[in-house]
Amino acid sequence: MYSWDDTPDLNITPLVDVMLVLMAILMITAPTITFQEQITLPQGSKTVQVEKPTTLTIRIDKALKIYIKNDTYKADTFADDFVNKYANYDKTLDVYIRAHEDIQYKHVIYLLNTIKSAGFERVSLLTQ
Repeated sequence: MYSWDDTPDLNITPLVDVMLVLMAILMITAPTITFQEQITLPQGSKTVQVEKPTTLTIRIDKALKIYIKNDTYKADTFADDFVNKYANYDKTLDVYIRAHEDIQYKHVIYLLNTIKSAGFERVSLLTQ
């Protein structure tokens, strides 16, 4: 017979086993449960947003022809043509100058000064 002075031991091992099995089932089934709700999205505008270019590359070859995108310029009229055509461009645009290795350095400086005087602040020289 039991006496009232004995302290009973609580065995929680079956409880832990059941909880671990339930947690494993939950971890397996939770990623497969999907919830879908029908929502009505607002209609977008018909206008297309134009992407502004982030860089402008200027190339000068051995014959002192200057290339910007698909346009070709002569070195003697480049300053006026560049100012007229690129006056409306964003002045924080990155401008890269790619020069042929056989031209004189003064022609590269001429391009650099022309671009800086047109208001572009971020001008870099490319080496390859």
